[in-house]
Amino acid sequence: MHRIYLDHAATTPAYPEVVKAMLPYFSNAFGNPSSLHSYGQETRRAVEEARAKVAKLIGAQGEEVVFTSGGTEANNLALKGVALANEHKGNHIITSVAEHHAVLEVCKFLEKRGFRVTYVPVDKYGLVDPNDVRKAITNKTILISVMHANNEVGTIQPAAEIGRIAREAGVYFHTDAVQTVGHIPVNVDELQVDLLSISGHKCYGPKGIGALYIRKGTRLVSLIHGGGHEAGRRAGTENVPGIVGLGKAAELAGQEMDKEMKRQTYLRDKLIKGLQEKVDHLRLNGHPTRRLPNNVNISVDFVEGESMLLNLDLEGICASTGSACSSGSREPSHVLLALGLPPEQAHGSLRLTLGRDNTQADIDRVLEVLPGIIARLRAMSPLLKTQHRS
Repeated sequence: MHRIYLDHAATTPAYPEVVKAMLPYFSNAFGNPSSLHSYGQETRRAVEEARAKVAKLIGAQGEEVVFTSGGTEANNLALKGVALANEHKGNHIITSVAEHHAVLEVCKFLEKRGFRVTYVPVDKYGLVDPNDVRKAITNKTILISVMHANNEVGTIQPAAEIGRIAREAGVYFHTDAVQTVGHIPVNVDELQVDLLSISGHKCYGPKGIGALYIRKGTRLVSLIHGGGHEAGRRAGTENVPGIVGLGKAAELAGQEMDKEMKRQTYLRDKLIKGLQEKVDHLRLNGHPTRRLPNNVNISVDFVEGESMLLNLDLEGICASTGSACSSGSREPSHVLLALGLPPEQAHGSLRLTLGRDNTQADIDRVLEVLPGIIARLRAMSPLLKTQHRS
């Protein structure tokens, strides 16, 4: 059976070129980048070359990029690091209700330690209103964190406008750009961010590596103490193969982004249009146009999302019902609830996220299979029978 992978928001396969670039650093080029001898200097050069490639992709300077173990650590370092370094100035943080758990859980942690967090709402498309952010700012506000694009529904936030508001108020601005770096243009100066999180495995790099952009002059304390690695921002011997892989992925993303954005947007719209024509009582979640090129998130009435997911898997089609980090949860998506969906519609969601290897034939196969799956599940659904009786 030909398998079709449509869960690229959860993780992407590493480019073959990425794997090839990493391989020498597991064996022949194994030196510690902190060592002064030739083995160490060889890997130090590789780390700094990768840092420059990541910085170039986001319009930053190399010394502003700190490598982490992934997007979650980058978010933790950004929020906790800024909060602890600036608590003498204030204890107020602003974020949105639709953030990834890697931000929301950090905010809960900080609230238990005396920080106050304002969670601004989103509209029915998942958009934050910049005016809500502006109104929430107080003289105790030290940080604003709003994601660049939502990992579940694909809505792209007005980050640049929020960045301007933050800068005018003298407040640090962080954005979780895990879903956007390598997929759509990201420039730290245009977004006016002070901190920006990146994850390697979301952009065809390896797992276990990420980065945090930290604008020069940003006050931030380290969370991992030890040696003076990463300019004192993150102790621990560098993951050289992972860093080299992320650098190569960033380089390739810069070369292919424009072409892939157009191609995936076409496939995305073909999939959305086809599903809307073939399935009634179907809702597109997220903004209709201001969304990631590869994201399709739908809610289907009278059907459970997990049932659709399992039946698709039997047909060789891999998708998800929302964030991979919450796949074991029985609770409906907090993002969909924030959009105003009732719990039963939130439970009936399906996320299909495309990647560089998906083709028109893949989309045609989904459009051939999924409507029939929905029809069969609805025929067995007590929800639909209840609806008909009413």
